[in-house]
Amino acid sequence: MGGQISRTCRSYSTRRPPPAAPPARILSTPNPRSGSGSGSGSGSGSQPTGLSESDLSSYEAACRADPDLRTFDSTLRTRTTRAIHSIAVGSDVRSLSLESLSQVTECLLETNQEVVRIILRHKRDVWRNKDLSDLVDDYFENSLLTLDFCAALDACLARASRIESVVSIALRRFEEEHHCPSRPETSDPAGKYSKTLAELRNFAAAGDPFTEDFFRVFNSVYSHQLLILQRLQAKKRKLDGKLKKLKVWRKVSNAIFVAAFASVLICSVVAAAVTAPPVLTALAAAAAVPLGSMGRWLNSIWKNCERDLTAQREIVGSMQIGSYIVIKDLEGIRLLVEKFRIELESLLADAEFADRRGVEEDEVAVAIAVEEIRKKLSGFMKTIRDLGEHANKCTQETRMARTLILRKIINYPSGSGEDMGMFS
Repeated sequence: MGGQISRTCRSYSTRRPPPAAPPARILSTPNPRSGSGSGSGSGSGSQPTGLSESDLSSYEAACRADPDLRTFDSTLRTRTTRAIHSIAVGSDVRSLSLESLSQVTECLLETNQEVVRIILRHKRDVWRNKDLSDLVDDYFENSLLTLDFCAALDACLARASRIESVVSIALRRFEEEHHCPSRPETSDPAGKYSKTLAELRNFAAAGDPFTEDFFRVFNSVYSHQLLILQRLQAKKRKLDGKLKKLKVWRKVSNAIFVAAFASVLICSVVAAAVTAPPVLTALAAAAAVPLGSMGRWLNSIWKNCERDLTAQREIVGSMQIGSYIVIKDLEGIRLLVEKFRIELESLLADAEFADRRGVEEDEVAVAIAVEEIRKKLSGFMKTIRDLGEHANKCTQETRMARTLILRKIINYPSGSGEDMGMFS
């Protein structure tokens, strides 16, 4: 549109102006570096719209890329041409008919209404920093709960290690008693494996290190992590949608930009037809100020909006990845705890069997039960080690995620916390 309007303006500037109205030639000068021109010497080197070639080229490129903007541009070009033509018809007598003024007014109103329709059609989806702030606060609060859970897991593992020590002592006692020849006069009334059975009873009395409180904390942390992950996924989808809508906002800004350009052009032609040179020069100078920086201002708004949304998306994405990793760690811990409890129950069953057979002085059965415990102990110890590694991994990844997100927040673009209005 910018290029077409400029060419339209040049075509009407080739008409021979009436002797009394030389400033019309000044308004149509396309090159801001042109000389003093005929007619008035003042203001002849200024471009009335104050638009650079890069501004117009940027708009023309946007029109080529966007079908909707091309349609808007075509409609606006038709209206502008019609309005300027109606003015040119009466320019020889330096007066405008009511019909011409009506067409000019109608063109400006229709253009403004079209811009409004574009804006309303692509209504803004308001982003408030409070939403992101609350989400970050909840994430950090939940990460603290996760660290508390890891501390509770470490306490449970410490109790599990003590149980492992008791079982290991029972096995050593069994080796001592099994290879020690029993003498009837010194034998224990409880049987040959009395010390072994005593340690196995201590093992049975220790119970399950993973209490109901542990599972209550686990379920609470796990459910909170799932909830925060769902919220983060929803927030990320919104931000992705806003990034996709940036093309729509570029369309809106281009529509506003070219509508203002066309309005100033039409008003300049009207002024050329009815005003004296000093008034016309002042009008051109005034029009050059706001429109000269409009394109650059809109591009700046566009870049700030994109930078802001990208920064938000990075923060949300980091929290989402952190939550997902912690959830996977928690699921791994849950599976290992279930495996530990199954193995513990099996060991307790063997210990109970050995104790019962020991009371009956069935030394062979006791020996068989202890050998079963020995076979299962290595797997039991490995499960405890795996749980410890998972607990450390969960703690480290939670702290690492907190540090990473804090760094991203510190590096958040300056001024991004402010409400950016239509583009936020």
